[in-house]
Amino acid sequence: VRRALEEDLGRAGDVTSCATIPPEATAVAVLATREAGKLCGLPLARAAFASLDSTLAFEAQAADGDRIAAGQVVARISGNARALLGAERVALNFLMRMSGIASLTAQFKDRTAHSAARLPCTRKTAPGLRAIDKYAVRCGGVSNHRFGLDDAILIKDNHIAVCGGVARAIERARAHAGHLMAVEVEVDTLEQFREAIAAEPHAVLLDNMGPAMLAEAVAINRQANGGRIRLEASGNVNIDTVREIAESGVDYISTSKITMAAPTLDLGLDIESG
Repeated sequence: VRRALEEDLGRAGDVTSCATIPPEATAVAVLATREAGKLCGLPLARAAFASLDSTLAFEAQAADGDRIAAGQVVARISGNARALLGAERVALNFLMRMSGIASLTAQFKDRTAHSAARLPCTRKTAPGLRAIDKYAVRCGGVSNHRFGLDDAILIKDNHIAVCGGVARAIERARAHAGHLMAVEVEVDTLEQFREAIAAEPHAVLLDNMGPAMLAEAVAINRQANGGRIRLEASGNVNIDTVREIAESGVDYISTSKITMAAPTLDLGLDIESG
């Protein structure tokens, strides 16, 4: 929030407000949604206003994770008018982006609610804003995948290419990892999948497989080890395909769409009284 304010206020601050509004002027403003969705980002909005003036009163009328209706007031802010307007854009930028992610995430969750599949996000986030993007995903009602490369071992196609094979990569990963670190491997064919589950990683990521092939992988996994190895579908996951993917029987469906393709949710700040 501090970095965002520094970016917006620059060297001279809000010259428009300083030129037109007396320093002692006060105002009351409302933050309201202009479309329905899931709310996310109120703590960052509160921090933006408090950073410019700790005496500004921020009264939340809703909470992160709430489903909100078009026209709903989510907060009232009152106090010094210059500080209020100086923090407006930063507060709205966080709210609109984070609420957009939470809202699209909730739509994905609604499409898969009839299944047992969980919907973790990915590391495809805005640079420098990963924690914020992943928090928005949680407010949308689903779980997080890795926060970084140090969270768990995920052997992808390029690792396999350098290592020289699926089984060899898993063997090396299991030898390196401590007992608390999960090992997952990415495969894109059923032949690779059979090789992977024979080496017994914690999970297998099924990359760019259609629903029929995913269902076949689920059946193979059940026959081989009772379904003990967790299966994650990824690739070509969007709002139109996610339901059928979930119905294949996989345990997880990871998608970058909820963080990289979410439109912003329209919120605005309006002065209620001066």
